[in-house]
Amino acid sequence: MKIPLSKPWITGEDIDAVNRVMETAYLSLGPKLAEFEQKLSKVANRKYAVAVNSGTSALHLIIRSLGIKEGDEVITTPFSFIASSNCILFENAKPVFVDIKPDTYNIDVSLIEDAITERTKAIIGVDVFGQPADWEKLTAIADKHNLYLIEDSAEAIGSEYKGKPAGSFGDAAIFAFYPNKQITTGEGGAILTDSENIANLSKSMRNQGRGEGDDWLKHVRLGYNYRIADINCALGISQVNRLDEIVSKRNEAARLYSKMLAEIDEVVVPHISPDTTKMSWFVYVIRLSEKFSEEDRNKLIEEMQRRGIQTRNYFAPIHLQPFYAEQFNFRRGDFPITEFVSERTVALPFYTTISKSEIQFVVENLKESIRSVLK
Repeated sequence: MKIPLSKPWITGEDIDAVNRVMETAYLSLGPKLAEFEQKLSKVANRKYAVAVNSGTSALHLIIRSLGIKEGDEVITTPFSFIASSNCILFENAKPVFVDIKPDTYNIDVSLIEDAITERTKAIIGVDVFGQPADWEKLTAIADKHNLYLIEDSAEAIGSEYKGKPAGSFGDAAIFAFYPNKQITTGEGGAILTDSENIANLSKSMRNQGRGEGDDWLKHVRLGYNYRIADINCALGISQVNRLDEIVSKRNEAARLYSKMLAEIDEVVVPHISPDTTKMSWFVYVIRLSEKFSEEDRNKLIEEMQRRGIQTRNYFAPIHLQPFYAEQFNFRRGDFPITEFVSERTVALPFYTTISKSEIQFVVENLKESIRSVLK
């Protein structure tokens, strides 16, 4: 049996939706764009959604729309996909990292205020692996210090924090739709906001800085080609229409994993906060016990690969990425919880259509691989 780390769930309805667009004259900036944006705004309970070509582009447009620039600082987490801090560097601002909580792996809000300076302009919270950050406390801190608050919900569409949907927090939020996400558009992302100004600026900047209703060759500001095609939007519409089913299937897969893994002493299964009233699983990431070194973890990944099972470390600390360490003089030991967790995490195969027999196969081989590495 060969089991990949992830794969999208594409149905006949998805294919038909894309094919119908191919038969029209609207392959980009057509009616499917507006329809997709309307559906996303409802998912996040926001006034506006602006669809773009990636979650990274969405983060960048939020940073630019808020006027964050060189000399400014933005507080965020070092335990995330690198886009959540790269978007700060795109505008020559400085990412200021705060360590994470050892259970949820989300940013530790108790450490944020000590990191605030006169240059701090915003906080980017990340809903890691689909679990919402502590948005109540993040909002209180941002309000107290007059900071912008951005929700990176690239991994959490369909989740809820205290009954409120992921994507609904802060001045603006983002979703992402890469093929390993809960829903996919192939490549794609979206900005979610209640601010008409952020929405309008983002729409302009995604389309080469054109103004609303202006001539095609009139550009009122610096912009980018961050457009998303109607083909992608049609796929996204079809997928978001069954978001509840997708979330349900992924929850069942996660439940099976947690049940089967409970008997393995060397494995720490994911912890779900009581504030997460609905979990939309992006990936299923275990943490190995303290008896494992980073080298042991890497050997385990290699052994699982040899057995036909794709696994991966998730995430590598951003502050230890070579160009971050060089530019900002970060060193091992700067964020000890992030480093401890990162050295021991293993993402197991996880996708909407994963079967019980596949999960059993993964768990059985994981047990054997653990014994092989620790012998």
